[in-house]
Amino acid sequence: MDDREGSFVAVRRISQGLERGNTCHSTSAEVVAGSAAWLGRGLSCVCAQSSESDARPSFDLTPGQEECLQRLQSRLDVSYDCSIPEHQEALRALWNAAFPEEELRGLISEQWKDMGWQGKDPSTDFRGGGFISLENLLFFAKNFPKTFQDLLQKQEGDRSVWEYPFAVAGVNITFMLIQMLDLEAVKPRTLVGATFLKFLAESESAFDLLYCITFKLMDHQWLSMRASYMDFNAVMKSTRLQLEQELLLEDITRLEQLPSYGLLSQ
Repeated sequence: MDDREGSFVAVRRISQGLERGNTCHSTSAEVVAGSAAWLGRGLSCVCAQSSESDARPSFDLTPGQEECLQRLQSRLDVSYDCSIPEHQEALRALWNAAFPEEELRGLISEQWKDMGWQGKDPSTDFRGGGFISLENLLFFAKNFPKTFQDLLQKQEGDRSVWEYPFAVAGVNITFMLIQMLDLEAVKPRTLVGATFLKFLAESESAFDLLYCITFKLMDHQWLSMRASYMDFNAVMKSTRLQLEQELLLEDITRLEQLPSYGLLSQ
């Protein structure tokens, strides 16, 4: 494959409601590899690209906002490292949250494909989002377990024959939010980014919570658009646009007041 291209796995839904633990898992997934700009090296292609020049304005921060941004940026700088015990434990914790009744046979296992990773080693998929993308998934699983399971098992709505893979879609969402909020800049250069820092100053978990809102919103858009795997980029762009509009609504002082927060179930 050309290095400029990404890769994807599309998950074909054969049936629903089957019990895990037998030879047919609940996803009954048949994984097909191909090429599209939404995984791996192509991660940046899922996001709406800005037409603005580099000479964008920057927004001044309060000392508290600057400190919160720096702490979040320190999280963004952490790559997933399979040799670090804490990272290994976090990955095991994600499996246990996703499939509490099924024992994980190893950190490298074909079982991971049931969660929507591209292969048997999830660490290869974290390169686009870093360790924070694993933290985001864990936060989602612990704080909104019902919605997490609904999306993992594709339990709601009229689903496509070819569905997006859950875990790798999650990494894409982390990456999209980092871009949308311009979190790698010293100061926010967009109104959306500056607005988010007000939420971050109020809660250290604002990024993780926004991740959960975005994941559920993305699935909601997926169903509304009756999308299939070739539509993933369009769904992500639609999700980003909706999220930006909600973040800029007047009288929103907490992320829990965003309209899309109401889509989440604990």
